[in-house]
Amino acid sequence: MDTRYLDSFLQVAQLGSTAAAARKLNLTPTAVAQRIKALEHEIGQPLLSRAGRNMQLTAAGSALLAPASELLVRTRELRAIAALDTVAGELRIGCITTALAYLVPDVLATLIANYEHLRPHVEPAFSTDLYRKVLSGETDVAMMVAPQFELPKEFVWRPVRDEPFVVLAPPHLADEHPHEVLRSQPFIRYHRRSWGGVLADRYLLQAGIQPQERFEMDALDAIAAMVKGKLGVALVPQWRPMHAQLGELAQIPLPGAGLYRPIGLLWKRNSAKERLIEVFCKVLFEQLSHS
Repeated sequence: MDTRYLDSFLQVAQLGSTAAAARKLNLTPTAVAQRIKALEHEIGQPLLSRAGRNMQLTAAGSALLAPASELLVRTRELRAIAALDTVAGELRIGCITTALAYLVPDVLATLIANYEHLRPHVEPAFSTDLYRKVLSGETDVAMMVAPQFELPKEFVWRPVRDEPFVVLAPPHLADEHPHEVLRSQPFIRYHRRSWGGVLADRYLLQAGIQPQERFEMDALDAIAAMVKGKLGVALVPQWRPMHAQLGELAQIPLPGAGLYRPIGLLWKRNSAKERLIEVFCKVLFEQLSHS
């Protein structure tokens, strides 16, 4: 059984359409459809059926989903084990979107330029989702916010940087005390489904600040745009945005020890991709040392 056909089946099942799977796999929709048809012929059962514009799993497809996912994970591990002495194979990198904007691009460029047989694949997600993906084996290494709980011994955590939180506000509030700004102005909350948002929420509670909440958003660039539009203030980590012009806004430091968002790398101890992860870490920290 060709594992590429299983991969195509899983992508269609996950994304809901042949066209979407084709875009992700860098194939034509016809090629994906042919792979599915060949797999169905080998299995002897239809695995997907059309429902309007979308594809949905048949009973046989649902039964195949978990075993196929497990088989692909094991196949990748076998390939990695076979290439332990060489830098070759696929490295699945998960990354929070803010780090993806300024920490990862140069690293990927260096990996692609210097390691011909290394195939990095990047997927953005929230830290909560990245933790789950590393746990399940869907992701080999994740750049994310440090979990707010003690990690199991099966994980390796390597710190990358600590980003200080600031109160992001219109320029005319730059000289005000940050706590007073948070109390008195409409508040744009950094979403609590992100671990950075959890840290911000905990700080507000400990400081006894009850903000006048107006919005709750998960994208830092969007929060900055809202602040620039004079819709409120926010408590966010300092990051290098893709589009927002932070220089046009006040970034008011927090008093005392302040608050930091710890960014780091998470992977499973004794991973079959250990060699590739080592190379990724080496390139990343070399880039950071020169920035």
